[in-house]
Amino acid sequence: MGGHDYLAERFEGHRGHLRAVAYRMLGSLHEADDAVQEAWLRLSRSDTSAVENLGGWLTTVVGRVCLDMLRARVSRREEPLGLRVPDPIISGADGTGPEGDVLLADSVGLALIVVLETLGPAERLAFVLHDLFAVPFDEIAPVIGRSPAAARQLASRARRRVQGGAPAPDTDLAGRRRVVEAFMAAARGGDFEALVEVLDPDVVARSDGGELRPGGVLRGAQAVAGGALFGARLAEFTVLVLVNGSPGLVSLAEGRPLSVMAFTMTGGRIATIDILADPDRLSELDLTVLTA
Repeated sequence: MGGHDYLAERFEGHRGHLRAVAYRMLGSLHEADDAVQEAWLRLSRSDTSAVENLGGWLTTVVGRVCLDMLRARVSRREEPLGLRVPDPIISGADGTGPEGDVLLADSVGLALIVVLETLGPAERLAFVLHDLFAVPFDEIAPVIGRSPAAARQLASRARRRVQGGAPAPDTDLAGRRRVVEAFMAAARGGDFEALVEVLDPDVVARSDGGELRPGGVLRGAQAVAGGALFGARLAEFTVLVLVNGSPGLVSLAEGRPLSVMAFTMTGGRIATIDILADPDRLSELDLTVLTA
């Protein structure tokens, strides 16, 4: 096997991990793939003969690429960005779906990615690389052009924001599924009181555009239950799926997706609902699991 082929084979062995890093950094599957491809181009042009840990080297390269992409987003922004729900990873309710996407979704609920979207680029990189992938601060510091102590401070600040914005979810998958099924049945049946019963009193529903609600936020069980009833009237079908590895819903009308809903449950009730309802973004999703 030639040198280039051998290098390509080694890179492929790290692709899933690198895509997971890039997705958590960018919240976009398409951009994550672009970042991984750029990492391959940089690897193919580099002399890595002295690199002892290729996986670690590639992780920091992907981190640097993602940091540049995040900074470019900020520089292009002429006015404050509205709420953006990250790309959801959808698989069948029984876990069927592309193997790589199932692995990618593990332990990265959509609520966490939503909160990561609120962090500055350097904060996000320090938190993702250190807290989610155990990269030492000594290796993170050169990527963001800070000292290890400053990188640690960035990660600590990001951690506090994440803990405040993404509640610790219930871990019982079967229990979470029962709660989502109860939510779906109540919404379909127009049962306002049953909806309120499955919602945490301080529940937050965040919507990214679409007919269900212009991009914005609803707070409190009464408001969220009312929004759920309105959405259920628009949908012809609602299908139980996994969204980022946790029970969620896809609603359809006239043969097209109307929304994707991701739920976070705490204490047996729904604490957050993240809704992607932007028609353009919905049209780009792989929803083949709905017909499998």
